[in-house]
Amino acid sequence: MTDEELMVAYRDGDLSAFQILYKRHKRRLMGYLITKLKDLDEADDVFQSVFFKLHAGRFNYKEDIPFLPWIFTIARNTMIDHIRKKGTYKKHISVDTEYINSRAGGNNREPLSIGATMSELSSLSDLQRQTLELRFNEGLSFEDVGKHMKITHSNARQIASRAVRVLRSLLAGKGDGK
Repeated sequence: MTDEELMVAYRDGDLSAFQILYKRHKRRLMGYLITKLKDLDEADDVFQSVFFKLHAGRFNYKEDIPFLPWIFTIARNTMIDHIRKKGTYKKHISVDTEYINSRAGGNNREPLSIGATMSELSSLSDLQRQTLELRFNEGLSFEDVGKHMKITHSNARQIASRAVRVLRSLLAGKGDGK
């Protein structure tokens, strides 16, 4: 069964479907959290919260939403909440390019494995930086980004897409020794 089919089965009351999803994605999610948090205990706390939120939000899951980006969005947002509660959340924009790539999907490019630095972000326009911050740091939908910025959701999507292309080209140039 696919992840999406398992999640629908779990939503409909099949507890074994949850166990399969848990076993299937535990290592990947823990690896992501350990890499980001650099602390096994904190990663484990966040990991437990992620699966609690998956359980609590199972009735909101829609089968047309790919499971993996959905669970990683929960993980990322839970991790950010955890960091904010600790008071160590950075006050500047830090775009997580790994997250952007997981959300972009469908391209055959090599995924970016490092976050964008402030110098790379300064290559973006204010509008592009604000759009990326709202979309990826705050987790807003393009519709909500558009409402916040008083532009259409398709315009917000286009601005974010262009900004991601700029960051990818800058980061790809770093990897080539340029």
